[in-house]
Amino acid sequence: MTEPEPWWTGAVVYQVYPRSFADGNGDGVGDLAGLRKHLDHIADLGVDVIWLSPVYRSPQADNGYDISDHEDIDPLFGTIDEFDALLVEVHRRGMRLVMDLVVNHSSDQHPWFRAARRSRTCPKHDWYIWRDPVDGHEPNDWRAAFDGPAWSWDPGTGQYYLHMFTPQQPDLNWENPDMREAVYEMMNRWLDRGVDGFRMDVINHIAKDDDALSGDSDAYVMQPRIHEHLQEMHERVFAGRDALLTVGEMPGVTVEDAALFTDPERHELDMVFQFEHVGLDHAPASKFTRQETDLPALKASLARWQTGLEARGWNSLYLSNHDQPRPVSRFGAAARSAADGPGSGTDPFAFRYESATLLATVLHLHRGTPYVYQGDEIGMVDAGFTAIEQYRDVESLNWFRGAVGRGMPTASALEALAFRSRDNARTPIPWDDSEPAGGFSTAQPWIGMGQGWPRITVAADRAAGDRSVYEHHRRLIDLRHRSRTVRLGTFALLEPEHPALWAFTRSLPAASARDEDDPPLVVVANLSASELVLPAGVAGRAGDLVLGNLGEPDSAGRLRPWEARVHECR
Repeated sequence: MTEPEPWWTGAVVYQVYPRSFADGNGDGVGDLAGLRKHLDHIADLGVDVIWLSPVYRSPQADNGYDISDHEDIDPLFGTIDEFDALLVEVHRRGMRLVMDLVVNHSSDQHPWFRAARRSRTCPKHDWYIWRDPVDGHEPNDWRAAFDGPAWSWDPGTGQYYLHMFTPQQPDLNWENPDMREAVYEMMNRWLDRGVDGFRMDVINHIAKDDDALSGDSDAYVMQPRIHEHLQEMHERVFAGRDALLTVGEMPGVTVEDAALFTDPERHELDMVFQFEHVGLDHAPASKFTRQETDLPALKASLARWQTGLEARGWNSLYLSNHDQPRPVSRFGAAARSAADGPGSGTDPFAFRYESATLLATVLHLHRGTPYVYQGDEIGMVDAGFTAIEQYRDVESLNWFRGAVGRGMPTASALEALAFRSRDNARTPIPWDDSEPAGGFSTAQPWIGMGQGWPRITVAADRAAGDRSVYEHHRRLIDLRHRSRTVRLGTFALLEPEHPALWAFTRSLPAASARDEDDPPLVVVANLSASELVLPAGVAGRAGDLVLGNLGEPDSAGRLRPWEARVHECR
């Protein structure tokens, strides 16, 4: 008798970026009180899990990913009592709550680091990564993710400390067993409090190569001891706890790596976030250099992960999060026509409903656990900022200063930010069209509302009937819950080289199918502004319509612009 599949194979996760979700106290920043007020908006979608981006105490050098106290809530977001009340409300609605775990680094204001920099003889000094100068300079040429050297000088100790992100985010030393023990104790206390798991920020950075720290190799990703660390974490924290969700964010991870990390017999993680598909439109020199998304390459990338993790392991499915541009603007109709170049007058709202629902259909019909980032369920678009003063993201500001300092024209640098900045995903949720901030806050928000407001709001979308992006997401989530084929069926890509058609099948092995309850499915989607005639080999597979973003098809063998359909497969 086969074991039942894990609960999360049929789950959908909704990511909340709290400072931009809803403001409950009128200071212009989203908080826990605002989230509690709008929990029904999330629950009504039918999602199973809320992933909450960091709300811990933090100086906010990197919007909360620089944590100064892992066990308390920052006053910006509320109190620990408010968190407990939120957790109760989430559970009462039948959902789980997953916390963001940031343990590759801490804030430089964390008590651990404050102690570490007092003296080389302090036991906590070894909880971080220090090196003596080499010829009066940094120990190697490593560069931080947000520009600049990865080493900062500490005059009190006469050493450099490592930070793979901002200087305010010193990296923790995972070779120190006492530091690891402190992390595990902290994690267990959150789980004992009722939290249902963790999304682990850049978790594959935690294992560094000691020899490379004194050389020039970028040996801070995917080092061999990462598996030892995660297996120890599983043993000390996750083992014996039912119904948790553990997902690791892993820049640079390969399909082969992910198969190891998510193999249930290895006792590491349930799933990983990989970056291959969202890096395809990055130029080699910089992610801020725009390249047009190549649809065959995007299809091939996701298909490779589907087949690579079919026998063992599991996929996380996403097109956006707090670090990525909005899918409608990146992969939708506006993006596909943006090749005309700057100043071409491309409409950022072109086929917005169609683009948002097509992309959601394609994503949710893959095998894995889909992640819905806040605002995507109403088809939000990129921020559309035109001045550097509108940006808040540390990565964007650092890159802009460096690019302009190296001679890039200001206008060109702003065009690059408008396409790639993380702030594109961080504009507030527009609940309605009221002033001054669309129901997000009664004050001016911490960042501008973006070009979508007041045209795009939650109230308007949910009232839009058969053109509601929100309602289409509800149908997709319901289909996953009902269909074992969607949850567990194998994936086969069709027409891989077609420049506009995204088509694939999902099917269960004959021995696993349950007759009419689990029919094979074929998904067809037209990523173009022109009508598309389906190739005969694809059209011939399409049986009864299961779900479509434009309702009943005009023609079984044709797709309207940005139309997506799910059919029973003949």
